[in-house]
Amino acid sequence: MNERTVHTLDAPAPAGAYSQGVIAGGFLFTSGFGPQNSATGEVAHGVAAQTTQVLRNIGAVLAEEGLTMRDVVKVTTHLQHLKRDFHAYDAAYREFFGEARPVRTTVGSDLMDILVEIDVVAALPALGQPS
Repeated sequence: MNERTVHTLDAPAPAGAYSQGVIAGGFLFTSGFGPQNSATGEVAHGVAAQTTQVLRNIGAVLAEEGLTMRDVVKVTTHLQHLKRDFHAYDAAYREFFGEARPVRTTVGSDLMDILVEIDVVAALPALGQPS
C-alpha cells in the first residue's frame, strides 16, 4: 500500500510513537487529538471549548493536505463524561460541520485529564477532481 504521513506545526506534536495523520487508500486518517493549543500548550476549559480546540487541531492537519471539514466522512469522539457533556460537545461540533454531517461514533472513555478526544477520516479528492 502506498501511504505517507502528514505533519503540521499548527497542531500539537505527537506525544508518543504515532503520526498526526496518515494518507492511505484515498483517505486521510488523523490521530486522536486532544484540546491542547499547539502554540501555547494550554488546555481549554470546559467541554465546549475543548471540542472547539480539538476540531481546530484536526482542521490544521486537514488543511496541510488542502482539505476541510467538508471532506470528513467519519468522526470518532471520546468524551470523559458522556452523559453530562454530550449536549455541549454536540453544540460546539455543529459549529464546525453545519449541514455537512459525516457519520459519527461518540463513546465514553477515560481520557487522562482532558474532556474530549476526536479523530477523523477524510476522503481525498479523486485525481483531477476539485475538492
